Amino acid sequence: MRILIGADTYAPDVNGASTFAQRLAAGLTGRHEVHVVAPARGPRSTRETVASGVVEHRVRSFPVLVGGTGLRFCPPAGLVRAATRILRDVRPDVVHVQSHFLIGRALVTAANRLGVPVVATNHFMPENLTHHVPLGDRVQHALHEWAWNDAAGVFQRADVVTAPTPYAAALAERAGIPGPVLPISCGMDLRRFAPDPSGELRREFRLRYGVPDRPTIGYVGRLAPEKNVEELVEALALVRRLRPELDAQLLLVGDGARRAGLLRRAAELGVADRVVSTGFVPEADLAAAYLACDVFANAGTAELQSLVVLEAMASGLPVLGVDACALPHLVRDGDNGFLFPHGRPAALAARLALVLGDPDLAARMGARSLAIASEHDERRTLARFEELYALRQSTTTPVAERAGTRV
Repeated sequence: MRILIGADTYAPDVNGASTFAQRLAAGLTGRHEVHVVAPARGPRSTRETVASGVVEHRVRSFPVLVGGTGLRFCPPAGLVRAATRILRDVRPDVVHVQSHFLIGRALVTAANRLGVPVVATNHFMPENLTHHVPLGDRVQHALHEWAWNDAAGVFQRADVVTAPTPYAAALAERAGIPGPVLPISCGMDLRRFAPDPSGELRREFRLRYGVPDRPTIGYVGRLAPEKNVEELVEALALVRRLRPELDAQLLLVGDGARRAGLLRRAAELGVADRVVSTGFVPEADLAAAYLACDVFANAGTAELQSLVVLEAMASGLPVLGVDACALPHLVRDGDNGFLFPHGRPAALAARLALVLGDPDLAARMGARSLAIASEHDERRTLARFEELYALRQSTTTPVAERAGTRV
């Protein structure tokens, strides 16, 4: 089968939607011809077959200047024509878009006109964007409503819409995206993210990145406003004040607009020497980053699944997650970790102290994390999408006949 994936955020972008699109494309190449349409890293369009075997069609783009995200956008003028040219050249059996933004909507429009079936996956929540813009509550509410309406207008033109979790699927339907929206996990590579019984990878990571040998609370991901990492810093200070014998530290793996502010907050709370911030780490070191931790925490309130929590679980860690959005689908309170209320660092600190202070509890929770993570093997995810592609292909006009359609 010839599959074309459209992604408005893709390598080298670091976020959940980009990571999923990259893993999906690479995972499909063993059995299919895979093409990806994504923003170029400059004002010229390119085409290249990369090491994984994926053919990347990079469309000219410019940097997004608001919010310090490092993302790029493709100017809408002529974008549908560019998408049409790519579809005519590739002649895909199915188009799978990862968003309703500029590339996604251009591909949906072109595919509809050419009679190519469309699968769409929604990774979007308005909160992921509006956190970067200082607006009042009333304006944010109106902007959220407009954003969901805009998404629904694009996704209603897809043949099938999916989302990473049952929560994300229900949210999309409530926001006006025509259902049924199918919940399909983003999945993960359980061969790569796994426990390290010998401890060798843990020791190597700690040595390479200067992480002291102390009980470690871990966070991996973007240091962005909606991730609420300040709550982790504040909880660390409380743990150290209430349970100094634990000698806990916080490991922050990742970069983003909030990094400098987080380190300033740590200094204000007197825990600067107990916060290790590695910045961005290469993909090759990512699996070992989790193994350097003893418990993983995520306070993000705009999560439709959270790949980093899944990766931590597959690494055998107990996980703590804010009781919001999709995190309760992964963090099962009292089973593989604990949920905590948003905006209450003291509640998070109490749960962290409980896990760090009880190795047997931490081990039991880590084992449960492993069992739950096994349900999200990316091979299952690939198989689900292959089924969808095949179903859509079987109900549409053959590619050879579609090729002559005028746009």
